[in-house]
Amino acid sequence: MGKDKNPRRVAENEAMAKARMLRTSPQKLNLVAQMIRGKKVDQALSDLTFSKKRIADDVKKVLQSAIANAENNHNLDVDELIVAEAWVGKNLTMKRGRPRARGRFGKILKPFAEITIKVRQVEEQA
Repeated sequence: MGKDKNPRRVAENEAMAKARMLRTSPQKLNLVAQMIRGKKVDQALSDLTFSKKRIADDVKKVLQSAIANAENNHNLDVDELIVAEAWVGKNLTMKRGRPRARGRFGKILKPFAEITIKVRQVEEQA
């Protein structure tokens, strides 16, 4: 008598993970997301591990979460996963300020961003 199960938001061979409130601008986060789009997950993890960008550690956690979701929740093979999509969105912006000369006020904007990573299982060609 209960409600029907929610339909899946992704295809049968996909899994995703999302992180919100990352303390960086979406533009800087998108530079890191571009590094991993379309790559195999083991190559993407190594790229994020050795990246000099500060936010790469948080993106690596999200990618590891997407891999774990694929393995545990959707029974996908980890060795055949690629980063199908990685997109970045804006989140809130904290408004701060600093007193300036002649009674003026310097506006300081501290943006937050969010990232969504979708991994897909592809069959390897022999």
